[in-house]
Amino acid sequence: MNKVADIKIIYTPKIKPSKLPEVFNAHDAHKLFMKSWDIGRLHLLEQFKAMYLNSNGRVLGIFEVSSGGFTYTQVDTRLIFLGAIKCCATSIILAHNHPSGNREPSDSDLRITRRLKEAGRILEINVWDHLIIVPEGYTSMRVAGIIS
Repeated sequence: MNKVADIKIIYTPKIKPSKLPEVFNAHDAHKLFMKSWDIGRLHLLEQFKAMYLNSNGRVLGIFEVSSGGFTYTQVDTRLIFLGAIKCCATSIILAHNHPSGNREPSDSDLRITRRLKEAGRILEINVWDHLIIVPEGYTSMRVAGIIS
């Protein structure tokens, strides 16, 4: 007889929803991302993170999606949304850093963001913003009018 794996989907948060931090804007998201960032890597290599929020704008968690080289890191759409589905997120704020200090999104950044927005639309999980973080600040694609 062939055996197959049992798949169980559970989510057991350890913090009460009322105690989770709230995000109202890109500035709030940037502050929370920076608390989770290894500052020594901010200047060295690209990292990509996802912040998951519930329907009240409370942060369920931050997930480091990937850590790459000087100018690039892999972004796996399935992995980002696996995290969102696992914690029952209704929206996501994305962030990655540019060690070069250039705050402007590259063509690749824009393509990735469009791809993730479309995946989120299909899954009914809103990609609310994408921040590009540099040592001296950040750019919000939402505030810049690149995404809505």
